[in-house]
Parts: sequence; C-alpha cells; structure tokens
Amino acid sequence: MHSHTDICIVGDGAIGKVAALGFAQAGLKVALLRPSRGTSAQTPSDAWDVRVYAVNHTAHALLSGVKVWDALDMARVAPVDAMAVQGDGVHAGNLGFDAYGARVGALAWIVEDRNLNQALDAALKFASNVKMVEGRATAIEVNAETAKVTLANGDVLSADLLVGADGGQSWVRAQCDIGFDYRSYGQRAIVTNFACEKPHRGIAYQWFSAQEGIIALLPLPDNRVSLVWSAPDALAEELLKESMPQLAQRLAAYAQPALGALTPLQPEVAKSFPLSLIRPHAITAPRVALIGDAAHVVHPLAGHGMNLGFADVDALVRIVAERGAHRDCGDARVLARYARSRKEDILLMQLATDGLARLFGTDIEPVRMMRNLGLNLVNRLPVLKRRLIGHALGKSL
Repeated sequence: MHSHTDICIVGDGAIGKVAALGFAQAGLKVALLRPSRGTSAQTPSDAWDVRVYAVNHTAHALLSGVKVWDALDMARVAPVDAMAVQGDGVHAGNLGFDAYGARVGALAWIVEDRNLNQALDAALKFASNVKMVEGRATAIEVNAETAKVTLANGDVLSADLLVGADGGQSWVRAQCDIGFDYRSYGQRAIVTNFACEKPHRGIAYQWFSAQEGIIALLPLPDNRVSLVWSAPDALAEELLKESMPQLAQRLAAYAQPALGALTPLQPEVAKSFPLSLIRPHAITAPRVALIGDAAHVVHPLAGHGMNLGFADVDALVRIVAERGAHRDCGDARVLARYARSRKEDILLMQLATDGLARLFGTDIEPVRMMRNLGLNLVNRLPVLKRRLIGHALGKSL
C-alpha cells in the first residue's frame, strides 16, 4: 500500500493526537502512525491515573479549539487555584501564586493522562480527515517533493510534511541525523496518588530539598492529591521498595501541616521514570518538524513539559495553515518560521528548569541562604511575580 497525505505524524501520544486534530481542523489530510496494539492489563476505570499533567491556559485553549476539553470527564479534573513553594533549611524561603492575584479563573488544571487520551481518541473517531495507521516505521526517505515513511510490512506513507511526535527517544529525530545534547539529572520522578485528611483548597504544594529532591503534591478532585517526587536515584530506589503507607509516612514531614495524614489510593502503586535534559540541535529537517518531547525534554519541576509540547502544536498548525496557497506544508520557509517561533520559548523553559534544578540540588549553606532569600524577594515584588505567573500560564498579564 502507498498512500499520500498532507501531513504524516509519527507518534500517538497526546501531543501527536492533538496535532492530528489541529491539522484536520485546518482542512488538511493527516495520517497518524501508531504502534501495533498488543493486549495489556486493564486498569479499573474508576482508579486514579498516577500520570497527570498541569494544563496551562495555552494548552486549555488548544484543547478547547479542537473540541476535546469539553469531552473530558470534568469530575476528574481539578483546577489549581494557588501554588505554594517552599525552600529548605532553618530560614526556608517561600513563594506563593494565586488565581485571584493573576486575575484568572485558575492557574492551571490537573488532568489525568488516561482522561485526556480517552477524550482525544473519541475526537479522532469523528475526524474524517485523519487516517489511523498501525505499524512500525523502519525507514524515512525525503526528496524535494515529499517525505516517505516505510513500514515493517512494506507499506509506504508519504506526505508533504512529516511530524515527529515520538517522544524523548525519537526515532524520527535519529533518522534525520539531528544531534542532541543529553544530561541525566541523576533523579527519578516517583508518581502516585493519595487521599488527604484536610482539604487542599485547590493549592498545588511544592517543596525543594537538597537532600531529598523536589516534592510536589498536586490537587485532584475531592481531597485527593497526586505526588510527583523528583528524587535522587539512590533515594528513588529506596522509595520504590517501600510500601505505600511507608511512602505516605515519609511525606508526612512535608504534607502534615497543610494536608494532614495521607492515605494511599487504590490501586496502591507507584511508578517512576528517569529525569534528563535533552536539547536537540534543531527541531526541523527537510520536510520534517519535531514537536513535544522529540523537540525538547525538560525537568518536570515546573510541570510544563507537556505544555511546551502543546505550544509546539499550536505554533506548527497555525504556521502551516497560514503558509499561503503557493507553498506546500513541508516548504522550507514554513519550517524555518516554525523553528524561529519556538526558539525563545523552548530556550527559556530549558534554562529556567535546568537552572532551578541545579540551584536547589546544591547543599551548600551560602547558596541555600541565597536561594531562600531569592524566593522571599520574588514573593514581595509584584511586577516580577506577575511576569513569572504569566509565563507559567502561557499568556501575558
């Protein structure tokens, strides 16, 4: 089989699916390549997914635009009304943000991975311009007119533009010989969910500890919270060996004053994934554009890795849609404009998350004192604080 579309997307995570819907809404024909589905263990539908995202305003607008936001199970979505950040040590610094001060309804929304992907899958069933293709890509060939992807079964998908949405270990990026800088943070993110004794009042809590890493408890509906603990590798190994009640007990030193006792949610399971910084040397190649983790991987301490990917989609779809009738989707000038439009945003997020991870990973007392003073200073400067909130929201304030 040999089929041609305007766009071919490799990777069927949330970023790839949203991109497919966005391009289809712009009137383009899309092929979405997904790996062959095997049988997997079924998770109870009422269980809380341990993988969650803090969706900012840019991502919210994008999901609303492709008619996905209203398809979410809103009973499982929690608005973030405020954020409380605390440093470590005797004179711990503090920094707080709230939706009222930012003059918005919510700072962000906490959405489960499963809830988001179920809504995306439902939307894709009604997207007549999107063709779902299952298979494994084995080769990419690019010429002046088209990009071709050959599958393991011999089928060929060709398109004016090939979009790599296949994650941090991107096969598309590798096939295009796009180099990248890689650095491990020596940490693993431990994720799981708890019920809390006291109401969280929509506050996302984050604690920085040079010894134990970065602990975040994000609000879920009905006095539940989602844990994202960026723990040093040695500590992460210990945490993964402990029972969930033991993990809850470890968290008590941080959570007890504000949230009371934590109780593990069923099914009692914690998952983990390694943390690293990946900076590709380019996010485009001839007739190829990278989006999401294929284009950048950042530390999750700011919770904006997924939002950075949604901003990629928003920019790429808009720029392709505005290309003009005399250019095809993979035109070199179109791709150059996409690369320029994303350069500053990606660089700022990489510098901010990497800088904070390094700063709060240093257990030197003078540095600890300075960073705590810095947190307190920012908390007292409304103009700077407003700019930080605006960048986090993905909008100007």
